[in-house]
Amino acid sequence: MSFLSRLLGTAPDPREGVRPLWHRVVELAREPSFYADCGVADTVGGRFDLITAILCTVMVRVEASEMRAESALLAELFVEDMDGQLREFGVNDVVVGKRVGKLMSVLGGRLGAYRSALNARDRDKLIAAVTRNVTFSEQFDDANGAKGVADKLLALSERLSGFSDEDILKASGIW
Repeated sequence: MSFLSRLLGTAPDPREGVRPLWHRVVELAREPSFYADCGVADTVGGRFDLITAILCTVMVRVEASEMRAESALLAELFVEDMDGQLREFGVNDVVVGKRVGKLMSVLGGRLGAYRSALNARDRDKLIAAVTRNVTFSEQFDDANGAKGVADKLLALSERLSGFSDEDILKASGIW
């Protein structure tokens, strides 16, 4: 893509190729069983924690296929979405950039913790990462909730490993 076509906006946005995957991540994070059965707090913080956990699981799978560019594009869609959400919440333009930067830092830290556990298929390590990084509602036992979320993330990781790169990017709902 030439500089001029990027500047004038005539080239297609490369993020469009991974947008279905981003929508599937958000869709999975809205699955009611995470909130009802595992006790993830149905709050802005709890939903953010779950989106990042699922996004990290998907990114680990995408990176395993050497789709580094697609992983970066997925992170860009995360930033775009979080920027929009912050603006919807009324955060002013002056601080949006700082908040988005902090959210990217959070995603990077969590990706490191989840990547290590998911690549090793280490349930205990994943439970520890979930315990540190997911907000649970007060009426649930965090330990049991973390086990439930970790098991769901491991199951998702396992399902994703059975699909081709093309099917992952299409995110056609088959997984």
